[in-house]
Amino acid sequence: MKEEIKDLLLGVDKPARYCGGEFNTPEIKRDAALRFLMCFPDVYEVAHSNLGIKILYYMLNARADTACESCYMPWADMAEQLRKRGMPLFSQETNSPVRSFDAVGFSLQYEMSYTNVLAMLELGGVPLLRVERGEDDPIIVAGGPCVINPMPLTDFIDVFSIGDGEEAISSLADVLIASKREGISRRDTLERIAAIDGMFVPGVSKGKVRRAVIDSLETAFFPTKVQVPNIEAVFQRAVLEIFRGCTRGCRFCQAGMIYRPVRERTPATLEKYTRELIENNGFEEITLSSLSTCDYPCLRELLAKIKPICDERKVNISLPSTRVDSFEAEFVASGRLGSMTFAPEAGTQRLRDVINKNVTETDILTSCKYAFEKGFHSVKLYFMIGLPTETDEDLAGIADIVKKIKYCYRTHAVSRKQLSLSVSTSTFVPKPFTPFQWEAQISLEEIERRQNFLKSILKPLGIRYNYHDGKTSRIETTLARGDERMNKVILAAYRAGCVFDSWTEFFDYEKWANAFRACGVDPEAYCGEQDETTPLAWERIEAGISREFLVREREKSRRGELTHDCRKGCNACGIQCEYPSAFRANCAGEKKC
Repeated sequence: MKEEIKDLLLGVDKPARYCGGEFNTPEIKRDAALRFLMCFPDVYEVAHSNLGIKILYYMLNARADTACESCYMPWADMAEQLRKRGMPLFSQETNSPVRSFDAVGFSLQYEMSYTNVLAMLELGGVPLLRVERGEDDPIIVAGGPCVINPMPLTDFIDVFSIGDGEEAISSLADVLIASKREGISRRDTLERIAAIDGMFVPGVSKGKVRRAVIDSLETAFFPTKVQVPNIEAVFQRAVLEIFRGCTRGCRFCQAGMIYRPVRERTPATLEKYTRELIENNGFEEITLSSLSTCDYPCLRELLAKIKPICDERKVNISLPSTRVDSFEAEFVASGRLGSMTFAPEAGTQRLRDVINKNVTETDILTSCKYAFEKGFHSVKLYFMIGLPTETDEDLAGIADIVKKIKYCYRTHAVSRKQLSLSVSTSTFVPKPFTPFQWEAQISLEEIERRQNFLKSILKPLGIRYNYHDGKTSRIETTLARGDERMNKVILAAYRAGCVFDSWTEFFDYEKWANAFRACGVDPEAYCGEQDETTPLAWERIEAGISREFLVREREKSRRGELTHDCRKGCNACGIQCEYPSAFRANCAGEKKC
């Protein structure tokens, strides 16, 4: 490490965030034809919990012609030191300035990280506006779930990689290497990139751009030797992606729509990956990752294969995405007593039907009864407020569920410990490419009123109540549903000092409000109800889900009408997939769905 960087690290908190040298870091090829920097616009501990960037990072480094390095958003003290000393933001592996790479990629997992992207570009010496970049500047790429609506960032990002990244990133690398070898211009390179499936290039792409989808996870690249962070990550564990996509059809859930169709890995492949993850990385926990892990049709077979492997090495298995109607499988997997987490989302059956949650109060209480009889003594419940058609009666239903769970514990618990019960709420944010993409978000005043109403009915029950700041949710909606006018608002907010907007200690709502006013943009244009007959900003992208399906689902929500799981029959969403008639039989030679 260079001496000036060593000296720099002495003046910041948690210098291990920046010093590199993580266990399992691949050897960086100094003579590579392409130098790519993989960036995550949040702090080191959060970045190392993300599977997506690990897949792309190791996939690029597996190529003989490519060297991929990493970089994360520096904490405030580090950013201040870099500016004070006139030093550029640098990569973890070789301490190379951001601007020295051929391409710089950002993984956008949540909208409130957008100003961090600008901060990292500026700290790295890269012009913020794409039109101001020259031939010697890196090409700036963005991917991840947020770019399903790229419009708020089109002034800053050269290339948006829409959808699954495994094949797209390889094609991108091929184009960049060929263009560099041939010495063609930046503009011509971008035109070549625009021809790649799933690549949206502002100012170049013509017509609509369809989301890239890989056909099979079974043959897709998956790293089993990953960096072990120097300090504890938010989620300090190995991650095993068992399938991608979801068939449940919750009407508020963007991921459940844009990651369709479902693609699984076989138990045999997952068993192999489990052995390698445990052998290569030394984590004490492995999580079976997906949008709804208990819906994996071969879960029991998979657990039978990997549990002995994990038990032998004293590695715990966790299933973080657990549905209320599938709790038994989670217990079998984890083998841990104590805490369980459920997300009923709404307090009454009427509202759960509106959002197509397909979970009943009986499911909730049956799962709790089963868990209490097995020794569990802690329950965390997650709900949304502000869902379409929600009333105070629906909010009161949350307290009713709490009362019934407390009674269930008194009558069925085998643990002698006192029941620990908490309720958390987030505010509904209407997201693109969901049936609720046209719905209004409730006002800030109404958010606060509903939060106070819940406080008043939960406090007498002795329940801990946690809630997300409504002001953050309002800004998140403007970013999620934003059009090209949001570019100048984001820039103005950043210039006013907005960074780390997803962190409570940094978020400043007034700075964002002032940015909207200064730019002459009305945030209500994004937070209010959208006209169903008018083209939406994000419809420049084809996510695969048809507009007709989303409209039909919205109409069914108004009637409180359920849509069945795709495994029980095709719902004609527009995605070409195998369900239900040809669902792949991976489970010991039989169809289990």
